[in-house]
Amino acid sequence: MSKLKKIGVLTSGGDSPGMNACIRAVVRSAVSNDVEVVGIYRGFEGLIQNEMSPLDSRSVSNIIQRGGTILKSARSAAFLTEQGRQKASEHYKNAGLEGLIVIGGDGSFRGAAVFAKEFGTKVIGIPGTIDNDIFGTDFTLGFDTAVNNAIWAIDRIRDTADSHNRLFFIEVMGRDSGQIALWSGIASGAEAILLPEKTTDIDKLLNELHDCRSRGKTSMIVVVCEGDDSGGALAISEKIKAKTSAYEIRVTLLGHVQRGGNPTVFDRVLGSRLGEAAVNAICSGQSGQMVGIRNQQIAFTDFQSAVAGHEPLNPELLRLTGILST
Repeated sequence: MSKLKKIGVLTSGGDSPGMNACIRAVVRSAVSNDVEVVGIYRGFEGLIQNEMSPLDSRSVSNIIQRGGTILKSARSAAFLTEQGRQKASEHYKNAGLEGLIVIGGDGSFRGAAVFAKEFGTKVIGIPGTIDNDIFGTDFTLGFDTAVNNAIWAIDRIRDTADSHNRLFFIEVMGRDSGQIALWSGIASGAEAILLPEKTTDIDKLLNELHDCRSRGKTSMIVVVCEGDDSGGALAISEKIKAKTSAYEIRVTLLGHVQRGGNPTVFDRVLGSRLGEAAVNAICSGQSGQMVGIRNQQIAFTDFQSAVAGHEPLNPELLRLTGILST
Protein backbone atom coordinates (compact mmCIF):
# COMPACT_ATOMS: atom_id res chain seq x y z
CA MET A 1 0.00 0.00 0.00
CA SER A 2 1.09 3.56 -0.70
CA LYS A 3 1.34 5.64 2.44
CA LEU A 4 -1.46 8.17 2.79
CA LYS A 5 -1.55 10.32 5.88
CA LYS A 6 -5.11 11.57 5.86
CA ILE A 7 -8.36 10.81 3.99
CA GLY A 8 -11.88 12.22 4.10
CA VAL A 9 -15.21 10.40 4.11
CA LEU A 10 -18.69 11.77 3.33
CA THR A 11 -22.22 10.55 2.71
CA SER A 12 -24.12 12.16 -0.14
CA GLY A 13 -27.61 12.09 -1.64
CA GLY A 14 -30.39 10.13 0.01
CA ASP A 15 -29.55 8.41 3.28
CA SER A 16 -29.59 4.63 3.37
CA PRO A 17 -29.44 2.12 6.25
CA GLY A 18 -25.95 0.73 6.65
CA MET A 19 -24.15 4.01 5.99
CA ASN A 20 -23.09 4.21 9.64
CA ALA A 21 -21.71 0.67 9.51
CA CYS A 22 -19.74 1.72 6.45
CA ILE A 23 -18.42 4.92 8.06
CA ARG A 24 -17.34 2.84 11.06
CA ALA A 25 -15.47 0.40 8.82
CA VAL A 26 -13.76 3.20 6.89
CA VAL A 27 -12.54 4.85 10.08
CA ARG A 28 -11.34 1.72 11.84
CA SER A 29 -9.73 0.25 8.73
CA ALA A 30 -7.88 3.52 8.11
CA VAL A 31 -6.77 3.78 11.74
CA SER A 32 -5.41 0.22 11.56
CA ASN A 33 -3.27 1.42 8.63
CA ASP A 34 -2.10 4.53 10.55
CA VAL A 35 -4.17 6.80 8.32
CA GLU A 36 -6.09 9.72 9.81
CA VAL A 37 -9.76 10.19 8.87
CA VAL A 38 -11.73 13.40 8.61
CA GLY A 39 -15.52 13.26 8.56
CA ILE A 40 -17.16 15.71 6.14
CA TYR A 41 -20.71 16.69 7.09
CA ARG A 42 -23.65 17.10 4.69
CA GLY A 43 -21.92 15.59 1.69
CA PHE A 44 -20.22 17.80 -0.90
CA GLU A 45 -22.01 20.81 0.58
CA GLY A 46 -20.06 20.26 3.79
CA LEU A 47 -16.82 20.24 1.79
CA ILE A 48 -17.79 23.58 0.27
CA GLN A 49 -18.74 25.02 3.68
CA ASN A 50 -15.67 23.50 5.39
CA GLU A 51 -17.78 21.45 7.83
CA MET A 52 -15.31 18.78 8.91
CA SER A 53 -14.00 17.11 12.04
CA PRO A 54 -11.49 14.31 12.75
CA LEU A 55 -12.82 10.82 13.39
CA ASP A 56 -11.15 8.07 15.39
CA SER A 57 -12.16 4.60 16.51
CA ARG A 58 -14.09 5.96 19.49
CA SER A 59 -15.94 8.45 17.30
CA VAL A 60 -17.68 5.59 15.54
CA SER A 61 -18.51 3.46 18.58
CA ASN A 62 -22.12 2.36 18.97
CA ILE A 63 -23.27 3.44 15.51
CA ILE A 64 -23.29 0.19 13.53
CA GLN A 65 -26.89 -0.52 14.57
CA ARG A 66 -28.20 2.97 13.75
CA GLY A 67 -30.05 3.98 10.59
CA GLY A 68 -29.34 7.21 8.73
CA THR A 69 -25.85 8.67 8.78
CA ILE A 70 -23.94 10.40 11.58
CA LEU A 71 -22.26 12.56 8.91
CA LYS A 72 -25.64 13.81 7.68
CA SER A 73 -26.36 14.02 3.98
CA ALA A 74 -27.43 16.59 1.43
CA ARG A 75 -27.66 17.31 -2.26
CA SER A 76 -25.45 20.26 -3.19
CA ALA A 77 -26.51 22.64 -5.94
CA ALA A 78 -23.32 24.64 -5.37
CA PHE A 79 -21.14 21.60 -6.13
CA LEU A 80 -22.63 21.51 -9.63
CA THR A 81 -20.85 24.78 -10.34
CA GLU A 82 -17.16 25.26 -11.10
CA GLN A 83 -16.94 27.91 -8.39
CA GLY A 84 -18.42 25.55 -5.79
CA ARG A 85 -16.04 22.75 -6.68
CA GLN A 86 -13.08 25.13 -6.56
CA LYS A 87 -14.05 26.14 -3.03
CA ALA A 88 -14.45 22.48 -2.06
CA SER A 89 -10.98 21.72 -3.45
CA GLU A 90 -9.42 24.53 -1.45
CA HIS A 91 -10.91 23.24 1.79
CA TYR A 92 -9.92 19.68 0.85
CA LYS A 93 -6.28 20.73 0.39
CA ASN A 94 -6.21 23.00 3.43
CA ALA A 95 -7.37 20.06 5.57
CA GLY A 96 -4.40 18.04 4.33
CA LEU A 97 -6.59 15.39 2.72
CA GLU A 98 -4.96 13.02 0.23
CA GLY A 99 -7.97 10.91 -0.65
CA LEU A 100 -11.78 10.94 -0.45
CA ILE A 101 -14.29 8.15 0.09
CA VAL A 102 -17.80 8.99 -1.12
CA ILE A 103 -20.77 6.93 0.06
CA GLY A 104 -23.80 7.62 -2.12
CA GLY A 105 -25.64 6.94 -5.37
CA ASP A 106 -25.10 7.68 -9.04
CA GLY A 107 -25.45 11.47 -8.63
CA SER A 108 -22.79 11.40 -5.94
CA PHE A 109 -20.49 9.39 -8.19
CA ARG A 110 -20.97 11.83 -11.06
CA GLY A 111 -19.91 14.64 -8.76
CA ALA A 112 -16.97 12.63 -7.45
CA ALA A 113 -15.81 11.81 -10.99
CA VAL A 114 -15.83 15.49 -12.00
CA PHE A 115 -14.02 16.47 -8.79
CA ALA A 116 -11.34 13.85 -9.43
CA LYS A 117 -10.89 14.93 -13.05
CA GLU A 118 -10.68 18.66 -12.36
CA PHE A 119 -8.39 18.57 -9.32
CA GLY A 120 -6.63 15.20 -9.49
CA THR A 121 -8.36 14.08 -6.30
CA LYS A 122 -8.11 10.41 -5.39
CA VAL A 123 -11.70 9.22 -4.94
CA ILE A 124 -13.28 5.84 -4.20
CA GLY A 125 -17.07 5.42 -4.19
CA ILE A 126 -19.28 3.13 -2.13
CA PRO A 127 -22.84 2.50 -3.43
CA GLY A 128 -25.22 3.70 -0.74
CA THR A 129 -28.82 3.83 -2.02
CA ILE A 130 -31.95 1.86 -1.17
CA ASP A 131 -32.88 1.62 -4.87
CA ASN A 132 -30.29 -1.07 -5.69
CA ASP A 133 -29.89 0.43 -9.16
CA ILE A 134 -26.16 1.11 -9.44
CA PHE A 135 -24.42 -0.83 -12.19
CA GLY A 136 -21.46 -2.93 -11.05
CA THR A 137 -22.76 -4.32 -7.78
CA ASP A 138 -25.30 -7.02 -6.95
CA PHE A 139 -26.51 -5.08 -3.92
CA THR A 140 -26.29 -1.46 -2.81
CA LEU A 141 -26.06 -0.42 0.80
CA GLY A 142 -29.53 -0.04 2.33
CA PHE A 143 -31.53 -2.06 -0.18
CA ASP A 144 -31.95 -5.11 2.03
CA THR A 145 -33.18 -3.01 4.95
CA ALA A 146 -35.58 -1.07 2.71
CA VAL A 147 -37.10 -4.28 1.35
CA ASN A 148 -37.46 -5.71 4.85
CA ASN A 149 -39.11 -2.49 6.02
CA ALA A 150 -41.52 -2.71 3.10
CA ILE A 151 -42.31 -6.35 3.86
CA TRP A 152 -42.96 -5.54 7.53
CA ALA A 153 -45.61 -3.05 6.44
CA ILE A 154 -47.12 -5.12 3.63
CA ASP A 155 -47.55 -8.17 5.88
CA ARG A 156 -49.59 -6.07 8.29
CA ILE A 157 -51.67 -4.58 5.50
CA ARG A 158 -52.34 -8.12 4.27
CA ASP A 159 -53.90 -8.91 7.66
CA THR A 160 -56.43 -6.10 7.37
CA ALA A 161 -57.03 -6.80 3.69
CA ASP A 162 -57.98 -10.38 4.59
CA SER A 163 -60.25 -9.21 7.38
CA HIS A 164 -62.26 -6.88 5.14
CA ASN A 165 -61.98 -8.51 1.69
CA ARG A 166 -60.22 -5.47 0.30
CA LEU A 167 -57.96 -4.69 -2.65
CA PHE A 168 -54.89 -2.72 -1.53
CA PHE A 169 -52.56 -0.77 -3.79
CA ILE A 170 -49.29 -0.32 -1.88
CA GLU A 171 -46.72 2.10 -3.24
CA VAL A 172 -43.03 1.54 -2.53
CA MET A 173 -40.05 3.74 -3.38
CA GLY A 174 -38.14 3.56 -6.64
CA ARG A 175 -38.40 6.52 -8.99
CA ASP A 176 -36.49 4.89 -11.84
CA SER A 177 -35.92 1.33 -10.63
CA GLY A 178 -38.40 -1.34 -9.61
CA GLN A 179 -36.01 -3.39 -7.46
CA ILE A 180 -37.79 -2.71 -4.15
CA ALA A 181 -41.20 -3.38 -5.70
CA LEU A 182 -40.03 -6.60 -7.35
CA TRP A 183 -38.40 -8.10 -4.28
CA SER A 184 -41.05 -6.99 -1.78
CA GLY A 185 -43.84 -8.03 -4.14
CA ILE A 186 -42.50 -11.56 -4.47
CA ALA A 187 -41.72 -11.86 -0.77
CA SER A 188 -45.17 -10.64 0.29
CA GLY A 189 -47.09 -12.84 -2.15
CA ALA A 190 -48.56 -9.87 -4.01
CA GLU A 191 -51.15 -10.63 -6.67
CA ALA A 192 -49.54 -8.10 -9.02
CA ILE A 193 -46.34 -5.99 -9.15
CA LEU A 194 -46.16 -2.81 -11.24
CA LEU A 195 -42.70 -1.64 -12.29
CA PRO A 196 -41.15 1.32 -14.16
CA GLU A 197 -39.34 -1.17 -16.41
CA LYS A 198 -42.63 -2.58 -17.72
CA THR A 199 -45.57 -0.73 -19.27
CA THR A 200 -48.68 -1.01 -17.10
CA ASP A 201 -51.78 -2.20 -18.94
CA ILE A 202 -54.80 -1.26 -16.80
CA ASP A 203 -57.16 -3.62 -18.65
CA LYS A 204 -54.73 -6.50 -18.25
CA LEU A 205 -54.34 -5.72 -14.55
CA LEU A 206 -58.11 -5.65 -14.13
CA ASN A 207 -58.42 -9.04 -15.86
CA GLU A 208 -55.78 -10.47 -13.54
CA LEU A 209 -57.68 -9.18 -10.51
CA HIS A 210 -60.91 -10.69 -11.84
CA ASP A 211 -59.11 -14.01 -12.36
CA CYS A 212 -57.86 -13.93 -8.77
CA ARG A 213 -61.37 -13.35 -7.49
CA SER A 214 -62.80 -16.12 -9.68
CA ARG A 215 -60.32 -18.53 -8.07
CA GLY A 216 -61.68 -17.66 -4.64
CA LYS A 217 -59.34 -14.90 -3.49
CA THR A 218 -61.23 -12.44 -1.32
CA SER A 219 -58.41 -10.00 -0.69
CA MET A 220 -55.59 -8.83 -2.94
CA ILE A 221 -52.36 -6.84 -2.76
CA VAL A 222 -50.88 -4.93 -5.68
CA VAL A 223 -47.37 -3.56 -5.07
CA VAL A 224 -46.75 -0.43 -7.12
CA CYS A 225 -43.36 1.18 -7.68
CA GLU A 226 -43.60 4.96 -7.40
CA GLY A 227 -41.97 5.30 -10.83
CA ASP A 228 -44.62 3.18 -12.57
CA ASP A 229 -45.69 4.80 -15.85
CA SER A 230 -49.34 5.02 -14.77
CA GLY A 231 -48.59 7.63 -12.12
CA GLY A 232 -48.28 5.59 -8.94
CA ALA A 233 -50.70 3.81 -6.65
CA LEU A 234 -53.23 6.63 -6.26
CA ALA A 235 -53.56 7.16 -10.00
CA ILE A 236 -53.85 3.45 -10.73
CA SER A 237 -56.50 2.94 -8.05
CA GLU A 238 -58.60 5.72 -9.59
CA LYS A 239 -58.29 4.11 -13.03
CA ILE A 240 -59.46 0.79 -11.62
CA LYS A 241 -62.37 2.48 -9.81
CA ALA A 242 -63.40 4.15 -13.07
CA LYS A 243 -63.70 0.76 -14.74
CA THR A 244 -65.37 -1.29 -11.98
CA SER A 245 -67.08 -1.02 -8.61
CA ALA A 246 -66.45 -4.67 -7.82
CA TYR A 247 -63.68 -3.99 -5.29
CA GLU A 248 -63.37 -2.13 -2.01
CA ILE A 249 -60.09 -0.35 -2.71
CA ARG A 250 -57.56 1.15 -0.33
CA VAL A 251 -54.22 2.82 -1.07
CA THR A 252 -51.12 2.97 1.15
CA LEU A 253 -47.98 4.96 0.33
CA LEU A 254 -45.10 3.57 2.37
CA GLY A 255 -42.82 6.51 1.62
CA HIS A 256 -39.74 7.23 3.70
CA VAL A 257 -40.52 4.61 6.33
CA GLN A 258 -38.56 2.33 4.00
CA ARG A 259 -35.36 4.32 4.62
CA GLY A 260 -35.49 4.37 8.39
CA GLY A 261 -34.83 1.98 11.23
CA ASN A 262 -31.99 -0.29 12.21
CA PRO A 263 -30.08 -1.78 9.27
CA THR A 264 -30.37 -5.52 8.72
CA VAL A 265 -27.49 -7.91 9.36
CA PHE A 266 -26.88 -8.03 5.61
CA ASP A 267 -26.51 -4.25 5.31
CA ARG A 268 -24.28 -4.05 8.40
CA VAL A 269 -21.95 -6.70 7.01
CA LEU A 270 -22.08 -5.27 3.48
CA GLY A 271 -21.25 -1.78 4.78
CA SER A 272 -18.37 -3.19 6.80
CA ARG A 273 -16.94 -5.07 3.84
CA LEU A 274 -17.28 -2.18 1.40
CA GLY A 275 -15.82 0.33 3.86
CA GLU A 276 -12.73 -1.76 4.49
CA ALA A 277 -12.28 -2.48 0.78
CA ALA A 278 -12.54 1.22 -0.05
CA VAL A 279 -9.76 2.09 2.39
CA ASN A 280 -7.53 -0.66 1.02
CA ALA A 281 -8.20 0.55 -2.52
CA ILE A 282 -7.45 4.22 -1.93
CA CYS A 283 -4.34 3.40 0.11
CA SER A 284 -3.18 1.21 -2.80
CA GLY A 285 -3.42 4.14 -5.21
CA GLN A 286 -6.76 3.31 -6.85
CA SER A 287 -9.06 6.16 -7.79
CA GLY A 288 -12.16 6.91 -9.88
CA GLN A 289 -13.69 3.57 -8.97
CA MET A 290 -16.71 2.26 -7.09
CA VAL A 291 -16.29 -0.73 -4.81
CA GLY A 292 -19.20 -3.16 -4.93
CA ILE A 293 -20.10 -6.79 -4.47
CA ARG A 294 -20.37 -9.40 -7.24
CA ASN A 295 -21.11 -13.04 -6.48
CA GLN A 296 -20.22 -12.36 -2.83
CA GLN A 297 -16.79 -11.04 -3.83
CA ILE A 298 -15.47 -7.47 -3.73
CA ALA A 299 -15.48 -5.97 -7.23
CA PHE A 300 -14.53 -2.60 -8.70
CA THR A 301 -16.26 -0.59 -11.42
CA ASP A 302 -15.08 2.73 -12.84
CA PHE A 303 -17.38 5.67 -12.17
CA GLN A 304 -18.23 6.15 -15.84
CA SER A 305 -19.58 2.60 -16.14
CA ALA A 306 -21.31 2.71 -12.75
CA VAL A 307 -23.42 5.73 -13.68
CA ALA A 308 -23.96 4.88 -17.36
CA GLY A 309 -27.05 2.80 -16.67
CA HIS A 310 -29.07 1.05 -14.00
CA GLU A 311 -28.50 -2.49 -12.84
CA PRO A 312 -31.18 -4.49 -14.71
CA LEU A 313 -33.91 -6.42 -12.96
CA ASN A 314 -33.22 -10.12 -12.51
CA PRO A 315 -35.08 -11.91 -15.34
CA GLU A 316 -35.59 -14.98 -13.15
CA LEU A 317 -37.41 -12.88 -10.57
CA LEU A 318 -39.53 -11.27 -13.28
CA ARG A 319 -40.50 -14.73 -14.53
CA LEU A 320 -41.43 -15.80 -11.01
CA THR A 321 -43.91 -12.97 -10.60
CA GLY A 322 -46.21 -14.42 -13.24
CA ILE A 323 -46.06 -17.92 -11.73
CA LEU A 324 -46.34 -17.28 -8.03
CA SER A 325 -49.22 -14.78 -8.18
CA THR A 326 -51.62 -17.30 -9.75
